[in-house]
Amino acid sequence: MIIEISNLVKRYGALVALDHFNLKIQEGEIFGLLGPNGSGKTTAINCILSLLSYEKGEIRLFGEPMSPDNYRVKEQIGVVMQEVGVFNELTVQENIDYFCSLYIPDKQKRLSLVEEACVFAGLTDYRKFRPKQLSGGLLRRLNIACGIAHKPKLIFLDEPTVAVDPQSRSSILQGIRQLNREGATIVYTSHYMEEVEELCTRIMIMDKGRSVALGTKEELKAMIRTGEQITAEVYHLSKEQLSHIEKLPGVLTLSYREPLLTLQCGAGSHVLLGLLDYLRKEKLPFDRVFSEPPTLNDVFLAITGKDLRD
Repeated sequence: MIIEISNLVKRYGALVALDHFNLKIQEGEIFGLLGPNGSGKTTAINCILSLLSYEKGEIRLFGEPMSPDNYRVKEQIGVVMQEVGVFNELTVQENIDYFCSLYIPDKQKRLSLVEEACVFAGLTDYRKFRPKQLSGGLLRRLNIACGIAHKPKLIFLDEPTVAVDPQSRSSILQGIRQLNREGATIVYTSHYMEEVEELCTRIMIMDKGRSVALGTKEELKAMIRTGEQITAEVYHLSKEQLSHIEKLPGVLTLSYREPLLTLQCGAGSHVLLGLLDYLRKEKLPFDRVFSEPPTLNDVFLAITGKDLRD
């Protein structure tokens, strides 16, 4: 087990930030850690990294108790925080070399590691650039390169793709998969649910300092009452017709803004066939009809009552 947290309690005065929090992450996972603002995610990560003290509980990394002076464990960890933390006075290459030197004192060994990090992040053509000369996407890539140049076995990535262009986002996600294929275990936080669904092997949803749901994306979706969402373009529906559709077995909610008819359905229901049968029977003209499975954001909203995208 790479990370083991047992009954962790952290308070800020009267505020309980972590309330007997438990977490286990296995080697080789890309583990998604989700939660609304104030849920305890950042506090949990800072406690794991021994950047914060706590009142109660135990944290073990790589099978060892974690402490501020356990440098043998710390040198196996890479951290890429949401706020870009590089030196504007240094070039791209100098920045990567500096952060790598915090873990690898041997200058000759660092040369190859810095080169690998430059290639990995797609920064070979920008070695002599200073951070202020880089686009937002390239700056994010530099931030990641600085955090992973020393080849850590455990990497914390906090919102690594925030405010970057689609091309840079795709490059960063490909890089994360590559790091995982090369043996790194990754703890990933993001407000982009599609990224979490795409990348993560398991996902934990936190709220009020506790784990409120844990599992694969399929397991999480199976926990909620909500199933597919059906959208159809249907014209001139009367109140009576809408009432009939709303009473179809499995329909939870209905909304209609002509021509868009939207049905939220229960898990395991088969509303689509019933809707199409009714439209044909009533000879109601319709255009596109499509069905979408529940998303991770639907799960998050059902469990916490909050939309992570807000």
